Amino acid sequence: MTGARAGGWRRAAATAVAWILRLLASTWRVRFEGPDPLAEGPDVPRVAAVWHRNILLGAAVYRDRGFVVPISRSRDGDWVSHLVEALGWAVPPRGSSSRGGTAVLRTLVRRVRAGATIAVPCDGPRGPARRSKPGVLALARLAARPVIPVALGARPAHRFRSWDGTLLPAPFARVVCRYGTPLEIPPEASDEDLASLAEELDRRLNALTDAVDGELWA
Repeated sequence: MTGARAGGWRRAAATAVAWILRLLASTWRVRFEGPDPLAEGPDVPRVAAVWHRNILLGAAVYRDRGFVVPISRSRDGDWVSHLVEALGWAVPPRGSSSRGGTAVLRTLVRRVRAGATIAVPCDGPRGPARRSKPGVLALARLAARPVIPVALGARPAHRFRSWDGTLLPAPFARVVCRYGTPLEIPPEASDEDLASLAEELDRRLNALTDAVDGELWA
């Protein structure tokens, strides 16, 4: 199959999955908890940190808001890029820590400064799961914005056998989106400081995630 045909099939498949996710999401019982970072209005710039396991769940819950999520330059990333666009997210900047990281960071900084909300799957694109990479912190430092931890969970839900355990809630599932206390990134923070701040982000995001999962599955 030629590259063009393969790309066409990936786009068609992503569009079909997006349609299914929209139907599913319309049945979910979604509850938002914690200090709402969206309360200030649609044009206030935000940097949110989420775990990669929630990429399908988050893309469906926050559909049609024009938010931005960086996607890796990979074949799987092509499919995910088409999917989030079909769900009403902005055209994703493409890159990761291993490919195109500097360019995508510059693009994200420009978008934050222009008022965009950025959601960063901070343990992606290949893990290890639930351990953040420094990219989201570098973005927040350059854009002079705090990092908002966002944990999502669902019950009942299917957990894929992937490195991140991607979640897909069942029809009529309970879904919880919990916002944590924003993590401030000093503009003068060194790379060593970012490593320590990454550990603090992991602590906050994992505590939120474990609490959400524990309450849903208790």
